[in-house]
Amino acid sequence: MRSLGFDVRTATSTAETAGLLADVPPAERVALVDPRFVGHLHALRLALTDPRFPLAAVPGALTAQPEARTALVRAVGAVGAVERSAALSPATADHPAGTTGTTQAASAVLADGASLADRAAAALDAEGAGVQRPELGSLVATVPLDTASRQEAAAAVAAVDDEAVRLRSAVKARDGFFTTYCISPYSRYLARWCARRGLTPNQVTTASLVTALIAAACAATGTRGGYVAAGVLLLFSFVLDCTDGQLARYSLQYSTMGAWLDATFDRAKEYAYYAGLALGAARNDDDVWALALGAMILQTCRHVVDFSFNEANVDATAATSTGKAVVGTPTAALSSKLDSVGWTVWVRRMIVLPIGERWAMIAVLTAVTTPRVVFYALLIGCGFAACYTSAGRVLRSVTRKAVRTERAARALADLADSGPVAETVSRLLGRLKAYPPFGLRPFVAFAGGALLVAAACFEPFGSSWVVLAAALYAVLAGAAVTGPLTGALDWLVPPVLRAAEYSTVLVLAARSDVNGALPAAFGLVAAVAYHHYDTVYRIRGGTGAPPRWLVRTLLGHEGRTLVVTALAAVLATRGTDLTVALTVLASAVALVALVESVRFWVSSGAPAVHDEGEPA
Repeated sequence: MRSLGFDVRTATSTAETAGLLADVPPAERVALVDPRFVGHLHALRLALTDPRFPLAAVPGALTAQPEARTALVRAVGAVGAVERSAALSPATADHPAGTTGTTQAASAVLADGASLADRAAAALDAEGAGVQRPELGSLVATVPLDTASRQEAAAAVAAVDDEAVRLRSAVKARDGFFTTYCISPYSRYLARWCARRGLTPNQVTTASLVTALIAAACAATGTRGGYVAAGVLLLFSFVLDCTDGQLARYSLQYSTMGAWLDATFDRAKEYAYYAGLALGAARNDDDVWALALGAMILQTCRHVVDFSFNEANVDATAATSTGKAVVGTPTAALSSKLDSVGWTVWVRRMIVLPIGERWAMIAVLTAVTTPRVVFYALLIGCGFAACYTSAGRVLRSVTRKAVRTERAARALADLADSGPVAETVSRLLGRLKAYPPFGLRPFVAFAGGALLVAAACFEPFGSSWVVLAAALYAVLAGAAVTGPLTGALDWLVPPVLRAAEYSTVLVLAARSDVNGALPAAFGLVAAVAYHHYDTVYRIRGGTGAPPRWLVRTLLGHEGRTLVVTALAAVLATRGTDLTVALTVLASAVALVALVESVRFWVSSGAPAVHDEGEPA
């Protein structure tokens, strides 16, 4: 126990245990472990040191974090009440008259010699406190009641290599082919090396970011040696990126901030590398900023599709229109059939171009080709992956009738990032009861976005018609989010709005023919994308979306689009003034979003999580 960081105190009775619990400061974690416990150290580690769960248990051991201490004290008290009742009247000890469910649960296991930790865990279960019981697999955790059982348990412990299991479990269960077979076989040992030297996952995450930024700087040199070095460093950055998660699982160092840093830094690394490639190409008189920005927009919109679909369905209830549960759908049945053929699982994971395959492709192509080829490959590969995943999710949505919760509808509304203009339109339409039906909302948003992007593409640069199209887009975007987003395809609304905003910035900057406009637009989209990723990870961390004042200060997606189109119209004939204006806007968005984001994540005290479902 001392090796797990606990101060060990011994009690000889339930009453003494209750007294020791009362003596522990309220802000500290406590654990009950039966002295007869036999098992692997990692089994205890899983139950007693994982920060994600207020209550956790394995046979013979139970832990409670500060927020669950009151429930634990109640459970121990219930066990004590059963013991006192048994001492007074053994015949009625199993179910004392007038006892609560908590006390009955404690008494139900009294006769079999169960440990105090197990009886308290049963009492907590009866109370509905939600005790987490980690999957132990081949690990042993038991409380033998006689010599023969103890010898058998000891033999089972000796038969399983505790450390080997710990290393295997450090690797994420679902990963891409490249990560599984080319990185994880050795990165897990790097994770153990880091753990033994006291390094934290956040430190490894930061090292991965620094390595990727150096890779981007090498790519920016525009030389073949720089490109080769950039490819090698990008791959090493990815090794560290895998290592930080494996270190978190190996040492059970989970935190909401760590998950946020890992996800945010992944995006920062990749998009900084795109910028480095664009700078390197410019040194060789090849302007690929439009391709770099297009690749960033496509990748970001892919993620928004992932986020929106998952948030819409994470707690949805499958049902027919009559409320009868649906067992399955044709799409789900086909997916299960494909999964039954082993090789198809890897093919399906690879064709969506997850982060491992994507970064490997970028690194190799950087080393042997040019930045232009890298971006063409990214646009083609990510475009195909986006079509594949989006089509599958649309099919699932239309074939699986689901009742979505109020929480899911709120999450989709937050992901839409509606500002003051769209809010006003939504409020007015809500009063008039003129909002579109559920099924039409994605099409209303798409119509507004398509009209805006078409105007930016085909109207003369600086035309006031583009500003009018942006105003109509703001109205239609407000209509699309009027009322709860609970329709089958309403999860498409946020990605459609993201694509419209980002694409408008790209088209206007590209058509301006102003020196520096595209790099400035790249910075603006990167700053806005950071705000959108921050929104996602606040929701995933269970802390809710960013405050409304922040969204309104950043003007919302429709407000920023109106500002960009107005700047293009006003500054169309004023040369580099457009570049300056876009740079100022990007800096303002980045400053406000970053300061508030850092303030929040440093001070929020959000519960620990570890995101196993990070998208590509």
